[in-house]
Amino acid sequence: MNFELMPVVLFGTLFPIVIGLLLRLPKLIIEMKRNKQWIFDWIKFMAIGIPSLSIIFMSIFPFTPLSEGFFTIPEIILIGSPTIQIIAGVVFGYTLLDSLKK
Repeated sequence: MNFELMPVVLFGTLFPIVIGLLLRLPKLIIEMKRNKQWIFDWIKFMAIGIPSLSIIFMSIFPFTPLSEGFFTIPEIILIGSPTIQIIAGVVFGYTLLDSLKK
């Protein structure tokens, strides 16, 4: 039997993003009730969301076929507990919905 590692890695990185989205969802629902125009806060998304997305990408990239001989990933992201990936996922999910303003 062959063990497919990619579904486990994808679940481990996408689940914290969903948790971050769910943490921000109640406040987004309250903001949706207001009658204002929707805006997207690009500064917050670029300052917080893009770096956390890059940490998430660096945790998935070594398990893809494209990673062979491409570049090295910092060891702090690959070694030890997945705390950094979990925190980055929750932060990215929360920031994604927090950047939407009404």
